[in-house]
Amino acid sequence: MTIREVAAIAGVSPAAVSRYLNGGSLSEAKRAQIRRAIEETGYHPSAAGQMLRTGRINQIGVIVPQINSESVGEVTAGVAEKLASSKYVMILGSCALNEETELEYLQSMQANHVAGIILMGTAYSPSHAEAFQRCRVPLVVTGQKFPGVHCVYHDDFGAARELAGHMIARGHRHLGYIGVNEEDPAVGLERRRGVQAAMEEAGMDPEGLARVAGTFDPKTGETGLLQLIRQDPSMNGIICATDKIALTTMQALKRLGRRIPEDCAVAGFDDNWAGTLSEPKLTTVHFYQKQCGTEAAAMMLDLLNNGAQTPVRQTKLGYTLVERSSI
Repeated sequence: MTIREVAAIAGVSPAAVSRYLNGGSLSEAKRAQIRRAIEETGYHPSAAGQMLRTGRINQIGVIVPQINSESVGEVTAGVAEKLASSKYVMILGSCALNEETELEYLQSMQANHVAGIILMGTAYSPSHAEAFQRCRVPLVVTGQKFPGVHCVYHDDFGAARELAGHMIARGHRHLGYIGVNEEDPAVGLERRRGVQAAMEEAGMDPEGLARVAGTFDPKTGETGLLQLIRQDPSMNGIICATDKIALTTMQALKRLGRRIPEDCAVAGFDDNWAGTLSEPKLTTVHFYQKQCGTEAAAMMLDLLNNGAQTPVRQTKLGYTLVERSSI
């Protein structure tokens, strides 16, 4: 089956079928005729032919830091849901939290002629800045606000400020913070800065925050807790960069005989389902990860349909403080 044969069945020109397949301008009547002909014949354009005509194939590369993550699953579900109503399909690349692998995926996906790339951002380095600038296809970043790049990101600073303010208002004024590598601007840096902003607003010294920075490994909660106790034995409130870290922190506190929240409150971010099963249940922040994926895919489709030279768009999403019994 060829484009000419589909065109003959639809009663339109081959050029009209080509425009339909490539997202070009057509009347609704012609679109309906071509759609019926394609459905009747089961026609699928060859990737090789499509690449020769347009220089790209109808695939969107999606690069994620790791696949065993609830937030990554929600973001990719949002991307897939939005792309399902388009002619594009999602191709997934997982970096296993390796910055070099992430940059390699950026290059290899372009070499394989994807139409665009959605990157679930983590670190931002000079190598990233150069790679973004040299990217030959539309690029959208999720979860981070990187300069000069189309992105959909969360209000990590505002969420951390509200969460810390809530903990302080409940009487927990000797705060500790277990964070992650601050090369991650959102999770590593903005959440810590938000906690310190809440302290300053409450008349506390933000530099008095006992803090440690580890990895995304949940074990960071246990090792981080011991370091915090050495910094401030009177600590009675701990905010963790993720729920997984917060949950292991809670386990470690219990082994030390500390009551939660009476002796020490604990809170995290991401609204992980496990926080609803812990005792006490974990206070957290819910970020709209699936919406993040949907918005990023919509932004990508807009760039593909209207030109990659569109002015840089950076969309900040909201959040919800989920109050449970760990504070």
